[in-house]
Amino acid sequence: MLSIVTPTTRTYLANGFLEFLGSLQNHAQTAMKPTLALVCTLVLSHLSGAALAEVTRPNIVVIYTDDQGYGDMSALNPHAKFQTPNLDRLAREGLTFTDGHSADTVCTPSRYALLTGRYSWRTSLKSGVLHSDGECLIAKDRMTVASLLRENGYATAMFGKWHLQMKFPGSIGKRDWTQPITDGPNAHGFDEYFGIPASMNYGVLTFIENTRVSDPPSLWTHKKPDSARNTFRFMPPYDAERQSPDDIEIAPSFRDDICLRVCTERTLDYIASHAAKAKAGKPFFMYFALNSPHLPHSVAPEFVGKSRVGAYGDFMLETDYRIGQVLAALDAQGLAQDTLVFLTSDNGAETGYAKRLQQYEHNSSGEFKGGKRDIYEGGHRVPFVLRWPAMIKAGRTCDEPVGQVDLLATCADLLGVTLPSNAGEDSCSLLAALRGDDYTRPLRGPLMHHSGNGYFAIRQGPWKLNLFRGSGGSLKPTFVQPKPGEPPFELYNLRSDPRETTNTYAQQLERVNLLEAIASKMVRDGRSTPGPVQKNDGPMLWPELATWMPEAADLAKFQAKGVSLNAVGGDLIDR
Repeated sequence: MLSIVTPTTRTYLANGFLEFLGSLQNHAQTAMKPTLALVCTLVLSHLSGAALAEVTRPNIVVIYTDDQGYGDMSALNPHAKFQTPNLDRLAREGLTFTDGHSADTVCTPSRYALLTGRYSWRTSLKSGVLHSDGECLIAKDRMTVASLLRENGYATAMFGKWHLQMKFPGSIGKRDWTQPITDGPNAHGFDEYFGIPASMNYGVLTFIENTRVSDPPSLWTHKKPDSARNTFRFMPPYDAERQSPDDIEIAPSFRDDICLRVCTERTLDYIASHAAKAKAGKPFFMYFALNSPHLPHSVAPEFVGKSRVGAYGDFMLETDYRIGQVLAALDAQGLAQDTLVFLTSDNGAETGYAKRLQQYEHNSSGEFKGGKRDIYEGGHRVPFVLRWPAMIKAGRTCDEPVGQVDLLATCADLLGVTLPSNAGEDSCSLLAALRGDDYTRPLRGPLMHHSGNGYFAIRQGPWKLNLFRGSGGSLKPTFVQPKPGEPPFELYNLRSDPRETTNTYAQQLERVNLLEAIASKMVRDGRSTPGPVQKNDGPMLWPELATWMPEAADLAKFQAKGVSLNAVGGDLIDR
């Protein structure tokens, strides 16, 4: 007989059956029918044990694109000039959050928050991104999504771009590749890792497997402009000697146009090798962090010219194809029904979106203002889709504001695990929305947004208060110093003004004051979720807070004068 009951659906059927048996047991005891009561008790004890717990856990696959704008998914952009059928398939078969956000507007901090459930500005990184070589931004004892799931019986793996730093042996030009790499993904919850350390322009360009390089980076290269395609490349020939301080280390076998394909192939191998174990009750968590469509737009030859939206459009078509390969692998192994797939992007589209709009009439930011690095919606409102056929009804949408920072709490809720007070300080569970439309709104408390230059905005309901003036990133003007009598902030009602065209600061002063107070509390408490106050890393105050927290203004003045903040009253700064 053909069975359509999967491990996950068995869980929900079993839960209902447990309730039925419990009521039947009570009835039997009341009616003094000991045999029936005994049978119910035995069945209940069997079903409610570890065997039942094992079938409640889906495989979890996070697909993280790089610099993909909201408008680069055709299901979200009716005016898109290229189609993304595989991304659209996820939307058609899953739940699309139309108001979903990366935790930052640039790479490193978004990845940190995705994995830890904590805003990156609570760490030592107050703006910008890290490089490839150095101490990992994730502290050694900090819980990650990977470590949480591994502690609860999951196999864990990552493929692709890390960009949270790892420690390479030796120094640039004086490496000892016979020694292991430390403080990378394997040190933060992942059983297996294969990929590249950071964005390609930061080096070191070679594939890393766990703690070893696959091919030692013994040569040197630099950005090679490809002006006809509005990009640059890292392609042979490479130099035997370093030609300038800007040169980066590269392996002889590395080419930028094979990176996406190779990392995808390793992802497919992992699915195939773990399918049997997953079906037998050992689920896996897989984090697939693509290097696309980030610069360089290093498109595989078979995709060149396919989009008619230049190298970027071609790279998006390849991105969609590679994701389609992953979805097909889940189908082929019979895992799709019991796998939660989460598709999203680390931030909005790079600044080339403006040129694409002019040249090809394709808007990578969709209807939203700005792009990567900007505090405006185009900087952090991104594709945000979850598919899990066993739980999520196909084709649903949700317009609640949510964030990638919510992944950790959602996974914990799914497992029935309570997070400790010093983990996931900014993470809220979205599980109720995954189950259906009947849930308490709002799903979460206020979100904090953060620009590439380190400035803040707070979002509550439809209201968004930018706690400074300007984009705080790439869109001009970056920063506006208000004149006397001018509003110091920008307040937008995104329900009626999603393009952020009308500053309602003067008409909503009470709301401004409330949001400003909430933002200050979120910073001071070291968390934005209920729980004990936690300490942010590093100084209690820092200059970018000065636009709305007066006590930080003195720090900003010192910084403007070029004075090292480490030399300015350490007790005052760290209090």
